[in-house]
Amino acid sequence: VRFWFLNLERRKRKKGRESDALRAPDCAAMAMKARLLAAAATCVCLAAAASAFDVPTVAFEEGFSPLFGDGNLVRARDDRAARLLLDRRSGSGFISSDYYLHGFFSASIKLPRDYTAGVVVAFYLSNGDVYEKTHDELDFEFLGSRWGGQWRVQTNVYGNGSTSRGREERYLLPFDPTLEAHRYSILWAPTHIIFYVDDTPIREVVRHPGMGGDFPAKPMAVYATIWDGSAWATEGGKYKVNYKYAPFASDFSDLSLRGCRVADPAALSSDAAGGCDLLGLMTADYAVMTPQKRAAMRAFRARQMTYTVCYDAARYAAGPFPECDNSDEERGTFWAWGESKTVVMKTRGRGRRGRGSRTGAGARGRAGAASS
Repeated sequence: VRFWFLNLERRKRKKGRESDALRAPDCAAMAMKARLLAAAATCVCLAAAASAFDVPTVAFEEGFSPLFGDGNLVRARDDRAARLLLDRRSGSGFISSDYYLHGFFSASIKLPRDYTAGVVVAFYLSNGDVYEKTHDELDFEFLGSRWGGQWRVQTNVYGNGSTSRGREERYLLPFDPTLEAHRYSILWAPTHIIFYVDDTPIREVVRHPGMGGDFPAKPMAVYATIWDGSAWATEGGKYKVNYKYAPFASDFSDLSLRGCRVADPAALSSDAAGGCDLLGLMTADYAVMTPQKRAAMRAFRARQMTYTVCYDAARYAAGPFPECDNSDEERGTFWAWGESKTVVMKTRGRGRRGRGSRTGAGARGRAGAASS
């Protein structure tokens, strides 16, 4: 009987080992499946944020007019795109035919290749021509570099002439913006502002009562320019535009103007936009920050943001702006002058370069026109 029980126990142990051996691959497969599902969920999250917005585009003649540069502004045959050139003679640019009080403004932009130090390409909203000392401004500024394709992007938020309290941020791009066009968009609503790169939000500024007049609130026009920013654009002005590589060409296409037009940009009344569908603007997909889009934004900023004014204690010793959503954990990843400790351009030297404030849009346009 004892021998029979011993054999039974041996058979149970052997069967148990075989069962464990069979279960082990299943566990590995389940772990792999879990990882794949997690990756798929991340992809779904990013895809949801990056799905193309359904916005109509306009022909150049429908929505824009030349600003400066004469022959350095070249329009496509179908009038759906324009090329801006910078050479020794001049930069170039165009401006929207109307002013807008809030809206969604977008363009697909392909940036110049090769050596582009000192070159600035900009897509922005401003009213500097109407309010010279109290202008508002929302910017995408693309800052060239010594190494082809390694452009940096700067976003600016100025209200009521607040360039001395500039709300700037800078980022690296996760792609080469010189190989093909990418879409850059600005959502400007009465309550918040969102900057998009390829329909993924990269920055949100929520209007805070403490901002006062620093939140843009006056009608603005839409601009696109290329100009010589040798004085500051690349490593604080250390590297200048080298016209041996000119002309520098930037292509603009898929131009979209989804805003509330105003007849008189000097009118400060909330009724200046007439019969604008503000509710439609506020409820459009590009105006709503979903959890998926917010997650994509945080992921982009963690990987790509090189500077934020919200952690620049050297420039603003009194503390961050009221709209800044700071955290002690995140603060530890930034130097006291607002530059990231972890997100850096590898070929760039260390330092506090490029922290100075800029002049307004009107001066910038004149500087671009006088760059010859």
